[in-house]
This record gives sequence, C-alpha cells and structure tokens, in this order.
Amino acid sequence: MGGASRSLFEIVRPLSGKAVDAHFVAARGTALEFYRQIAEDIVEVRGLTRLDNTRYSYYRGIRWLILLREIFHFPFTIAGLLKAKRRWGHVDVIHLNEVLFIVPALIAKRLFRVPLVVHVRSLARVNDRSLRCRWFNRVLRRKADAVIAINGNTRATLPADLAVDIIQNSFTPEALPEADRRMLAKIDSLRPSSLKVGFVGNLHVVKGVLDLVEAAKLVKKAGRDVEFLFIGGITSPDKGWQARLLNWAGLKQNVQEDLQNQIRSPEVSDIIHLLGPTLDIQSVYERMDVIAFPSHFDAPGRPVFEAAFSGVPSIVSVATPQPDTLQHGETGLSIPVKDPQALADAIIYFADNRTEVRRMGANAKHLAESNCNSLRNAEKLLEVYRRVTHKAARLAEAVDAPHCAQRRSGTDR
Repeated sequence: MGGASRSLFEIVRPLSGKAVDAHFVAARGTALEFYRQIAEDIVEVRGLTRLDNTRYSYYRGIRWLILLREIFHFPFTIAGLLKAKRRWGHVDVIHLNEVLFIVPALIAKRLFRVPLVVHVRSLARVNDRSLRCRWFNRVLRRKADAVIAINGNTRATLPADLAVDIIQNSFTPEALPEADRRMLAKIDSLRPSSLKVGFVGNLHVVKGVLDLVEAAKLVKKAGRDVEFLFIGGITSPDKGWQARLLNWAGLKQNVQEDLQNQIRSPEVSDIIHLLGPTLDIQSVYERMDVIAFPSHFDAPGRPVFEAAFSGVPSIVSVATPQPDTLQHGETGLSIPVKDPQALADAIIYFADNRTEVRRMGANAKHLAESNCNSLRNAEKLLEVYRRVTHKAARLAEAVDAPHCAQRRSGTDR
C-alpha cells in the first residue's frame, strides 16, 4: 500500500457507492485489500506497464534495463484491460491514478472511448530538449480531458499553458478498532524527556533513511536528547538473485539490512528504533514530536501532512517549498536534499526549542485540515468527473445533431 494507492483510496472512499461506482484495474499487492472496501469490481493483473519520466527516476544509463520489466508486463496489461471491457462494457470516465501508467490509460481510453482524467503525483522531468518530455506533455494536452496535480510543487513541473486542477492528497485521521499494541508499547517505553523524531515510509535509499542515520549520529554527538522512530519496511526482496542483480546494477533501494547493521553500533543503538510497518499509523503520529522527510525526490510526501493532522511539524528536504504543503519556519523546516548536516541542524533546533515544536505543529495542523480534508477533496474530484463527462456529452450531441437533421430531412422528402 504505497502513497499513491493510499491517496486514491482516501479520495474515492467518500464517493464510493454514492456519487461514484468505482471499478479498478490494479496490479497485485496489498493495495487491493483496501480497494475491495470501496470497489464495485476489481480486475486484478500481474503487473501494469509503466513509462517513467519523473524527475528522479527517468530512464538513463543502466536504468534503461527497467524497460524489460515494462515489456514483460505489457501482455498482462492488455489482457487485464480487455477483461475489464468485457466485464463492464461501459464506464463514464477513466481515472489514471499516476501518470507513470500513461500507456495503460491510453489503451483504456481507446477501448472505452470515454474521458480520461490523469493524476500527476510525481515531479515531472522538465527538459525542453528531451523528446520524451515533449511527448509526455503532448499526450497530456491532446489525450487527457483533465489533469490533476497533488500540490504546487508537482504543478510547477507541468507546462504553464496546461490546464491543471490542484487537489491535495487526503488523509482521514482515525485510530484503528484494534490498536497495534506491540508497536505502541515500544514507543511508550522510550525516554519521556527525549524529542521523538519519526520517519514513516519504505526503507529505501531514495527516502533518505541513510541520511537520517548520519544526522542521528551528529545529533547525538552534539549532546541532544533525541530518539528516532523508523516506521516502515521493504517493498521487494532484499535477498536472493533479484536483490543481487539490483545491487550489481546499482539500483538497490532496500536498506533494512544496512540499517540493522548500523544501529547495532554503540554510536546509535540507544537512539534509533526500527519498529517495522503498521496500519495503526494515526496512533504512531500522536506519539511523535517531529516528522522527518529527507527524501531525494525534492518534494513533500504523505507523512508530512498525515503527521500534521496530529499537530506534528516536519523537516523536509525540498529546495523550493510551496505554501500549500510546507511553510518554512511556520509549519516546519525545509532543508537541502542529501544533506545530513542540515538535517541534524534542523533536529537540534527543534530539540532546543520545544515551544517551536508546538507552535509549528499547530500551524501544520491548520494547513492540513484546510488542504487535505478527504470530504472536501472528494467533492473537488467529483466536480472534475462531472465537468469532463458533461463536456463529452455535449460533444457527442454536436456530432449527432447533423445526422439527426439529415434523417429528419429525408423523412420530410
């Protein structure tokens, strides 16, 4: 259940079974457990073909090998979409949850012949000389009936002349009926005096987890009372032939084993706590003081506003923060990407200024409640659906009108 899947679940849930009957074509994975709660029907496929042109992970060098995976998934993509067409017959609108899957979306649009709404959740690669960038932008202009960006940072990477709706990702702060007692007991056993700095996400290199470990060492060396909570796990095998191949190619992302080895050292063994993944994330946020998001993607992620609902300010690696997601010095602190020293300095600032933790946390909560409310954002999405379907209906009427007039004329004669 990645961030994009969770975001789709949050925004569709208020509409499901009321204004929207949601049908999903989705790859196998834990997200399906959540989609089943809101879906009329699901066509499950082994994999869906991606085409990545995001700022961080566009194809280059040895990353071109990733296209082999996309070619492998292509037959499953076609089979899944044909199965959806046979089973459902007609839908009113296609909602692409992430622009990475633009190829399946274009095929679906051709099969169903209905409007296409494209959600852009990742920072797009911006390069006017790139054929790929120009192709992506041309597709968005010509094939997408609506484009949605999740925040100002994402919008800034799309063409200025492209019509874009900004609908923030959403979060519903609610505790589970069954609390994760094992994890909460561990957190509650930590030192009451320490500043609790949380990390939530996959334990990947690009999420900045190793930067956070280096920052933890610097913070401890500076003599501050801070403890670090790592909440998350791995998303693919970190052992076996696949892991060895990724490691050889320089594409390894999972660092759980590396983290476990590092935190065994006396240097940080008493301040870093690997707690694993949990579904009871709201209860965890309530026990944090600060959320750290040192991602290499140069953009705020879901944990920033999820934690904000619990009054938790953030430290985010982002060069140009946008006011709809992070207000530097007001809802949190922005720092440069891949800079453990800057990350440590920000943590030390909060450790030395606990009143600032509370002040910025209150501001962050207000910002999250304004921009990330599931009900309000669902209404915005529904309005996009209505807009594109009404436009399609008007175009269909305009096309049919001459034919109807011709038939009437023939009858008169």
